[in-house]
Formats: sequence, structure tokens, C-alpha cells
Amino acid sequence: MSTILVTLASVFAIAGATWAARRLLGLPVCPICLGVGGTWLWMLVARELGYAIDATMLAVLLGASVAGIAYLIEKRLPHGRSALLWKTLFIPSGAMAAYALVAQLWPVVAVASVVLVLLAAFFLFAPAGAQAPSRDVEELTARMKNCC
Repeated sequence: MSTILVTLASVFAIAGATWAARRLLGLPVCPICLGVGGTWLWMLVARELGYAIDATMLAVLLGASVAGIAYLIEKRLPHGRSALLWKTLFIPSGAMAAYALVAQLWPVVAVASVVLVLLAAFFLFAPAGAQAPSRDVEELTARMKNCC
């Protein structure tokens, strides 16, 4: 029980500090995202230094970050990119990377990280000829939906 209390206290402390910094400095960061990410980061470092860290809690936080990153990138996908395909490829790859981090399988972490970067690059950068539909096309589509 103390493991979850320490973890939650860390998430809230880092999120609170981030919230305050964001208010003072106008930083465009998500306090909860930084709270979760900062917590699993210090847990990974502490684990590498030989401290006893609960692998289950570490895995939960890493999984939350994978889902958060997938959602964040999904909001920025160019027109014509499939959000479902993005999440179908990214989330299992991210889960593999998270598992490998917890299990300390460094070659798998490296491969999974490369896969994640390549997926993000492919989905975020539209081909040169791809364009979002014009405002006229969007207005016509909206009118056609309300037609009958």
C-alpha cells in the first residue's frame, strides 16, 4: 500500500510543480503528463541505482504514458491518416517498449524505440502532395449532411 501512496504523492507533487511553473512561465505542458512521466523516470533511475522499485507500479505508469503519447499524436495527425491504424500500431509497440524497460531488456528497448520513432514520423508527416480539404469542400460536405 505504501508503494502506491509514494507513487501517487510523486505524481501529484511533480504535477503541482509543473502546474505552478506553467502558470508563472506560460509553459505549454500537461502537468499530469509530466507528473506521470517524471515519476516513472525517477523510478527507472532509482531501480538502476539498486533501490527496490515495484515493477508493477512502474509498468502501470509506463503504460499510461504510452496511451497518453498515442492520444497526443492522434490529435496532430494530418488529414487522411487513420487514427485507428495509428493506435493499432503504436500502442502495442509502446507496450513492448514499456515491458522491455521494466524487464531491463535493453536491445528490445532500442528496437522498440526505433519502431516508435519511425511510426510517429510516418504518421505525422504527410506526403508532399497531400492537402487538407479546402474550406469550400468542408462547407459543401456540411451542407450535404444537413440536406435531408
